[in-house]
Amino acid sequence: MSKDKKKNSRTYIGGQAVLEGVMMRGKKAYATAVRDPEGNIQVESRRLNPSKGMRIASKIPLVRGVVSFVSSLVTGSKILMRSAEVYGDEGEPSRFEKWCEKKLHINVMSAVSFLATLLGILLAVGLFVVLPIILADLLVGTGTWLTKYSIGYNLIQGCIRLIIFLLYILAITAMRDIRRVFMYHGAEHKTITCFEKGMELTPENAKGCSRIHDRCGTTFLFLVMAVSIIVFSVVNWVCDEYLNLFQFNDVANFFIQFAVKILFLPVVAGISYEVLKLLAKSQSKILLPLKAPGFALQKLTTREPDDEMLEVAIAAFKEVYAMDTDESIPERDFVVSKTVKKYTEELKKLFAEQDIDESDAEWLVSVKTNIPRSELPECEKLLVPSRVRELDAVAGERMKGKPLWYILGDTEFYGYKIKVDGRVLIPRPETELLAEQALKTAEQGNKVLDLCTGSGCIAVALAKEGRDKELSVTAADISADALDVARENAKFNGADIKFVQSDLLKGVKGKFDVIVCNPPYIRTADLSGLQREVRDYEPVSALDGGEDGLDFYRRLALEAPKHLVRGGTLLMECGQGQAQEIVKLFKKFDYTMISRDYNDIERFVRAVL
Repeated sequence: MSKDKKKNSRTYIGGQAVLEGVMMRGKKAYATAVRDPEGNIQVESRRLNPSKGMRIASKIPLVRGVVSFVSSLVTGSKILMRSAEVYGDEGEPSRFEKWCEKKLHINVMSAVSFLATLLGILLAVGLFVVLPIILADLLVGTGTWLTKYSIGYNLIQGCIRLIIFLLYILAITAMRDIRRVFMYHGAEHKTITCFEKGMELTPENAKGCSRIHDRCGTTFLFLVMAVSIIVFSVVNWVCDEYLNLFQFNDVANFFIQFAVKILFLPVVAGISYEVLKLLAKSQSKILLPLKAPGFALQKLTTREPDDEMLEVAIAAFKEVYAMDTDESIPERDFVVSKTVKKYTEELKKLFAEQDIDESDAEWLVSVKTNIPRSELPECEKLLVPSRVRELDAVAGERMKGKPLWYILGDTEFYGYKIKVDGRVLIPRPETELLAEQALKTAEQGNKVLDLCTGSGCIAVALAKEGRDKELSVTAADISADALDVARENAKFNGADIKFVQSDLLKGVKGKFDVIVCNPPYIRTADLSGLQREVRDYEPVSALDGGEDGLDFYRRLALEAPKHLVRGGTLLMECGQGQAQEIVKLFKKFDYTMISRDYNDIERFVRAVL
């Protein structure tokens, strides 16, 4: 869109006003820009992929008009519905709507939209086909001046149809929403005209352009009305004079007239399209009288837009222009408002397709919306586009493999919020049982050590829950990064903890009554077979337990006695199938015991010195 574009260059791009937006259609794509309830411009684009038959038909005179009309009608209806979704009502569904959906499995809004479309078609047929026939028949009954089925009779029908059309346009302009649509219609015309004049596409430049355009759909509709007067007059006259179709009673003749008009509507549309194209190709003043009625009607169906409307129209034009120029540009989707219930259902389905636990979808929505997970299935609270976009971004990270709790930034452990990121492991639910055992074991005034503390989750639980026992808690880890996270968690939760950087027990001084340890215990050979979110994102140093996964337990068996008081307890978490082997390593301890986790797996080993 350079400023030095050739002046008065014509473009094939046309448009349509929609609810709070504009659709622009090119040769290879169309794009719709809508301003959503939050005031942001959203753009949705689609590539046009017509069938071979449609491509051939679109080149045949008369036929191409019908093809274009039907295609525009179908596409336009879809786009109107999509724009309504973006700028939809933010209110929650009524009790009746909820009842229909739950008991009858009927989406009330979809049903209403279908009925509205059906009623719209019936209304159009009634106003522009049935009513003119009835009124013309009434005029025939007023005297002998008008003969039924004559040229005059058919011309009067056409004039009545045109008058009804004009009155209809005038009537709908009284509606506020329609007036805004007409303003966007004006923005569409001004944008196209601005481009054709070779001006840079800005609201300021477009504002000074005309809102009247040769290729307007309003002009096409007027031509349809005008051409229908001639075509239907000739066809009805031929049917009466030469084919003798109107020789039955009034009711039968009425339906014959009705059927003939419906049958010849494609012919009317085809001729009108060719006339519109012919008139649009020339700027000659000789053709002005033929264009004038359409231009006058556009004065009613377009209004002066504001700058924000022009921004929307320009966004749609630029998108479709770029897509027509560069076929590598991908399609785009609107981000529409959705209820929490609907969003959760869609995300669960998407996660299931990606082999991601569906509960992650529920946790993601629950944490980000502050809505309890149990309430999600029935929650009709509306998520506006910006919230949907935020959730989509988080869901996108999860589908790439990043663990949910790294994405959210924190998790819950023993009732406390624990910050987690790639520097530490994500606390598992079964580890809460290890913390619980330590709390039950520790006595008044005991000194407790949390080895391989990682995020500090166990140490925080011990310090907070052990306040009544006045426990002295120390946390140790070889990783300085992990200790930084643990310190943050201690500070956030108000936990009094002493931190030590140490390779297991090498840097730890003094003796303790209870030592708790959740060391790395995954076999080195098994690391590559772990889930993607664990293998690719969690720290390997906190996972790798050596060839058989028991390296750290061997060290604990040798080092722990030096740091436990007599009668002190060492509590350890381990991997599935390791507990019996670990017990053998602690033969020098007076007492060992294995306990199980929530899934009845031997998960914990207690060793008493």
